[in-house]
Amino acid sequence: MTTYIDVIRHGEPVGGRRYRGYSVDDPLTEKGWSQMRAAVAKNTPWQHIVSSPLKRCLEFSQELADDLQIPCSIEDNIKEIGFGDWEGKTPDEILAEDNEALNYFYKDPVNNRPNGAEPLDAFSERVWGAYQSILDTHKDKHVLVVAHAGVARAITANILKMSLNDVYSRLKIDYAAIIRSSVDEGYPPKLLIQGPK
Repeated sequence: MTTYIDVIRHGEPVGGRRYRGYSVDDPLTEKGWSQMRAAVAKNTPWQHIVSSPLKRCLEFSQELADDLQIPCSIEDNIKEIGFGDWEGKTPDEILAEDNEALNYFYKDPVNNRPNGAEPLDAFSERVWGAYQSILDTHKDKHVLVVAHAGVARAITANILKMSLNDVYSRLKIDYAAIIRSSVDEGYPPKLLIQGPK
C-alpha cells in the first residue's frame, strides 16, 4: 500500500511581501483565498488535512475540511521557520539596515540567518519529524498538509537528500503550489511530478 502526502503552500497573506515566520500570523487576502481554492478545485483526493496553526493555513484548512467532510488536525511542528530580527520586515526594510544581508542569506542561508532566527538544520529536523509522524499516523491514506514555503523546502531537501543551502537558495515555491510525495512501506519517500490530466 502507498501513502500520499501533498504539501500545499498557503496563498497570498495580508500585508504584502515580508518575512513571516511563526510569530507573524497574517490571514489570507481575498486573492490568497482564490489561489487556494483554485489549486484544489479539480482534484480533492484527500482523506485527512494536517494544518500549520497559523491563520494563513488553518482558516483555509478548516474550510476545505468542512467542504470535503474530512478530519482536520493541527500540527505545531509544521509552522514556518522563525526569522528572528527579520520577523514582519519587508525586504526593503532589511536592506535599509544592511544592504548585503539578503544577498548573504540567499547564498548561504545556513550560515547567514538573521539574529535570533531558528537554525535551519533544527527547523528541517522538526519538519521532517512531523512528516514522519504524519506518515505513521495516516498510513495508506492520502493526506493534504497545508503549510509554508519553508516547510515544503525542508521536506523536499530530506526526500532528495539535498543540502539545505541548495534547496533554500534554488527552490522557488509559489503561493498555493502543491508538492506530492509517495511512500511505499519499506522504501524511502519519492517526489511525484504530476503531468497534465
